Amino acid sequence: MARLSRSADRGFKLGGMNYLAHLHLGGYAPAELLGSLYGDFVKGPLAGQWPATIEAGIALHRRIDAFTDNHPLQARARARFPVERRRVAGIFLDLFFDHCLARDWQRYSDQPLQHFTDRVYRVLAAEPQLPSSLQRIAPRMAAQDWLGSYEEFEVLGQVITGMSRRLSRPGLLDGGLDELRRLYEPLSEDFSVFYPELMAFAREQREALTPAVG
Repeated sequence: MARLSRSADRGFKLGGMNYLAHLHLGGYAPAELLGSLYGDFVKGPLAGQWPATIEAGIALHRRIDAFTDNHPLQARARARFPVERRRVAGIFLDLFFDHCLARDWQRYSDQPLQHFTDRVYRVLAAEPQLPSSLQRIAPRMAAQDWLGSYEEFEVLGQVITGMSRRLSRPGLLDGGLDELRRLYEPLSEDFSVFYPELMAFAREQREALTPAVG
């Protein structure tokens, strides 16, 4: 598949861990992959709108976000940014940590990254009832290999440009790629310490949620 090059019209949320990490942490079964992504597109109480296995994935997604947002290692990583950047540091960390995961994928998974991302795209293509906003972007996600393209650091600059267009003050993200380049080594170390803890937490939470879905 062609990787994203010029286009930056991605559908990223502005907080929490991002698509690739959620997919990796959420499980390999189709319903688990769908639930991992739906967490960015389904808001409010879970009341049986989706199959129970998918709602379990959404619930896991939300627990991962809460764990991440409140973890002291995340606070340490945010504190590496200048004071004037702190309010958007979480956005940059979302992107950079998914880059670290893609870059170091072989440390955290026993299958090649492309095999994993191809499976995600196939699952999305086969699902007839995606949330409407995800349904709109899923074809571009696959065609441009949004997930795999995180491996290339410079792609983050394109993503930041696209996200800037969604903010009322787009200048808040100006120079973000240069900031990440300057902090590349210490933030990489933060990721290498934090992500194994997040994997353990996600595994525990998946086990806790499984009985609820039978």
